Amino acid sequence: MTDMTSGVTGRSGWNIGLWAAQVLLAGFYGFAGFNKLTQSMESLGAMGMSYALDFPELLTRFIGTMEILGAIGIILPALTRIMPRLTPLAALGFSLIQVLAMGVHISRGEFMVLPMNLVLLALSLFVLWGRERKAPIAAR
Repeated sequence: MTDMTSGVTGRSGWNIGLWAAQVLLAGFYGFAGFNKLTQSMESLGAMGMSYALDFPELLTRFIGTMEILGAIGIILPALTRIMPRLTPLAALGFSLIQVLAMGVHISRGEFMVLPMNLVLLALSLFVLWGRERKAPIAAR
């Protein structure tokens, strides 16, 4: 039986899982960030982001900008192998966003969104751990 934690087969499996997580995170945060940058606060509130109506617009726009930059950072450096160290840093940023988002949602009594926050946090931590320890991407 082949050891799946080492060798070409194991590394390939980890890479597939990590790339899948990276693409999911990039898609989610890219979409969310785009909405936060292009929609009015009232539109965001109507989409279920009621906090956008209660916090300064500049904060929501800043979060959207960070989400888009993170979506780029979780894919592009790993894909081009130019400064691939930025990929786990993007995952760390996403983890921080989720921890802060959970705090906001808990303080507002919005418990229905916590499962999604936990899934995104888990995916972010998986990419952080995986690209740091299990299947790092070598720079060119």
